[in-house]
Amino acid sequence: MQIDDYGNVYLYRNKDFSFTKYDSVGRQLGKLMFTVPYRVQNVQNPLSIPVFSENAQEMKFVDQNLNEIQKINLREKFSFIRFAYAEDLQQIWLLDESTKRLIQYNFRNDTTINAYPFNLNIEDLIDLLIYEGKVYMISKDFFSVYNLKFEKLFEAPIENARRLRRENERIAVICASKIFLYTTEDGFQKIFEDPETQIVDKNSLAFFEIKGNKLYLYTKGDLNENRFPKSFETGLKPKEEERPASIIEEILETDKVLREEEKEPASQQQKD
Repeated sequence: MQIDDYGNVYLYRNKDFSFTKYDSVGRQLGKLMFTVPYRVQNVQNPLSIPVFSENAQEMKFVDQNLNEIQKINLREKFSFIRFAYAEDLQQIWLLDESTKRLIQYNFRNDTTINAYPFNLNIEDLIDLLIYEGKVYMISKDFFSVYNLKFEKLFEAPIENARRLRRENERIAVICASKIFLYTTEDGFQKIFEDPETQIVDKNSLAFFEIKGNKLYLYTKGDLNENRFPKSFETGLKPKEEERPASIIEEILETDKVLREEEKEPASQQQKD
């Protein structure tokens, strides 16, 4: 589940490879059916949402109605891309597992800008983000920061990490029931936690959680923004967001499948 700054909910289902967008009252705004697994990078720009398929070796961009607006075939130019990260509407970063290189690629003019060798074990890599000469990674057990020479700058243990999100200079780590924030100045800090939650997420304006089959919204005021991100106040009184029960149930069912997949050994997932 991801929520954009307009309150729209995006749901990718591993079960049937569908990607669906709903508005705040549960009305379906778009649906895209993939034939192979894809990973939705983020929905921060609803007009151009990047999605990547390791199986198909391609990256696509879809618009606000989830219509495909561009497709980049990576198989024709590169070996085997394990991860792809769209930096903007011109450049993508590619983690080439075969040649052990991190590639900066301008897809508008079909030019490789840079290639950086790496010798990291990416077996358990979950997500990747590159910004201002730094490589941010989450794996099964760690959040790590490297420079482009792949010298480790920072590392912290984490559990049940789902994805990375960049907000200006800040890097958010979204986990199953927690959200952390990393900055060079303040380090790695937990900014949201609810042990009883089923799913948490964040957009630029608020935090969201699903608990007890209801969606709750925490605004910046609720989180005592005047000291954010250095403190997290407990005893919050969030606003309960209205979402149709069918949408909440679909989100929870999708998350249940994801949690079950996380428990499987990596070798078994690759076999499947």
